[in-house]
Amino acid sequence: MPKRNDYISWDEYFMGIALLSARRSKDPSTQVGACIVNNRNKIMSVGYNGFPLGCSDDDFPWDRSGDEYDTKYPYVCHAELNAILNSGGSSLEGCKIYVALFPCNECAKAIIQCGIKEVYYLSDKYAETVGVRASKRMFDSAGVKYTQLNPVSEELVIDFRKENI
Repeated sequence: MPKRNDYISWDEYFMGIALLSARRSKDPSTQVGACIVNNRNKIMSVGYNGFPLGCSDDDFPWDRSGDEYDTKYPYVCHAELNAILNSGGSSLEGCKIYVALFPCNECAKAIIQCGIKEVYYLSDKYAETVGVRASKRMFDSAGVKYTQLNPVSEELVIDFRKENI
């Protein structure tokens, strides 16, 4: 019997892990996940956007507008930074990170600083913002490669039904 031919690529697999991680986010408007992988295709860490440990999802604001103090922006930790912090101090030198949205400038600094050398992303919908333009400028200067992933499949379905395993 020949092997299956309809399996997903490594890039699709790791982006799928990032997207699955995003499903843990409690943010009502934007859910982002990240997956960090070493050069041997071993997952080093994952993260998603949310509040820091000890800051209750029920006590802090999720609003996107109004007085900045009462919005989510001063409090939310982005998926990329959470994945870096969740690595438990393991070296991320030479790793790749998979993330749905192109990283903001603050996450770009952390990505560069920890030694990640490649960024794979799905959407660059904020490309014209100062933050993303700054990210690309820093990535270019630091030699961090960034690639928009164009998966073969538009969706993957995860089926939890036991009879289908």
